[in-house]
Amino acid sequence: MTDEAARVALIQFPGSNCEWETKRAAEAAGISCDVFRWNRPAEALCEYDGYIIGGGFSYQDRVRSGVIAAKEPIVKTVFDEVTEHGKPLVGICNGAQVMVESGLVPGLTVGRVQMALAPNAPDPSGRIAQFCCRWVYLKQACEPPRCVFTGQYQVGEVIPIPIAHGEGRFTTKDPEVIEALRENDQIVFQYCDADGNIDESREVCPNGAMANIAAICNPEGNAMAIMPHPERASFLRQIPYETAGKWGENKLAAHGDVDAQNAAGPGLAVFISMLEALKARVPV
Repeated sequence: MTDEAARVALIQFPGSNCEWETKRAAEAAGISCDVFRWNRPAEALCEYDGYIIGGGFSYQDRVRSGVIAAKEPIVKTVFDEVTEHGKPLVGICNGAQVMVESGLVPGLTVGRVQMALAPNAPDPSGRIAQFCCRWVYLKQACEPPRCVFTGQYQVGEVIPIPIAHGEGRFTTKDPEVIEALRENDQIVFQYCDADGNIDESREVCPNGAMANIAAICNPEGNAMAIMPHPERASFLRQIPYETAGKWGENKLAAHGDVDAQNAAGPGLAVFISMLEALKARVPV
């Protein structure tokens, strides 16, 4: 597959609000990305090589986040293309909620809802509101080749990234699901501190997710649901100056240099990894 042939559909639902910044990040990685409205004929999605479901508040998050969008015909088509033909799909924030509600992830039993993205756990200190919008750190938790969206990362790599959600706590009533995710290496990213340490404090794990989970993939590794926003960390200019580690150092070094500020940020590797996976795919 050539770069020109790597076409991705970015699904837009009523209430989506991240489609254009996500499209910009995907195109910066070299992906041809079309915003695909929810009311277009679902069969047109079969022409695409991969999919993105972006962030926002689909259907105003009525009932619970992502559940109404998950029932749309276009999601069934994406579901089939991902599970039957191995096409890559990343769901970001609200997109992750749609993937969980459709049973695409964790995918231990395909089509069965086995987890929830529940309301954020309250911060015992009272400092963090239920809707949490701030920068956090993630540790790359699986072997990079395990998931098609992590091929450009190193094992244990720590990256800064923003979150913005009120219902982002990966949880399940079945502890065997978490055990299976560990055994299958399906936990892709975990919340950590700037040094890569993982603990359950709200400063480190802002929503109280089980096992500090920020992103998981399906057993095949071609579908990833991630609550933080990689598109909002895809360019160095987006990184806060006070960020710890190499990314903060890079941002300070680029001060006043427009070209340097427009260099790749840590989130762009998600989309570059997707492009590499698209190029490597054998059409089915």
